[in-house]
Amino acid sequence: MFGEGNERKELERKMQQEGRLPPGQAATLKWPVLHYGGVPRFDPASWDFKVWGLVAQPLRLTWEEFGALPRFHITRDFHCVTRWSRFDNQWTGVAFRELLRRVQAKPEAAHVLIHAEQGFTANVPLADLDRDDVLLATHHDGEALTPDHGYPLRLIVPHLYAWKSVKWVRGLEFLDRDVPGFWERNGYHMYGDPFREQRFDTDP
Repeated sequence: MFGEGNERKELERKMQQEGRLPPGQAATLKWPVLHYGGVPRFDPASWDFKVWGLVAQPLRLTWEEFGALPRFHITRDFHCVTRWSRFDNQWTGVAFRELLRRVQAKPEAAHVLIHAEQGFTANVPLADLDRDDVLLATHHDGEALTPDHGYPLRLIVPHLYAWKSVKWVRGLEFLDRDVPGFWERNGYHMYGDPFREQRFDTDP
């Protein structure tokens, strides 16, 4: 335990020196589990993924069809609004841009409301999803996501606080306006930049 504590502190110092630890955050070697509500049950026979709203080609994929999409890999840091950061996470899944290419967002589309199991939602500007390191992840650090970390599908938006990296994703709704999601309606920031400490709706 003592050795692990020293390793964590050393990592924290290194990340601070490299400018990778946002203000108010502490490094962790673990991967804490945090979410609202219970862990949903996954049924591959009935599961589907949808994209709709302001797109030219609405999309619906079964689990088998989603699994046939091209795979994409990134390594990125991960910052939780509850003040921990986990570094050099390896994610595998489907690039957001792969889906964007298929659905073709309409010119007026500016925001996306992410829909997940149990009615959970989160809002992200389209420009923040249309990046080369945003993906719908199925694997983390070489292993399939566990149910409590979002299996079978989790959105990963590395440059925003982790509540935007929605677990158990089921769809993307393209909109022309910013619509608050679950946590945003309950006092969290509409955007959520870790390096500007945009945790709550009272933060600039």
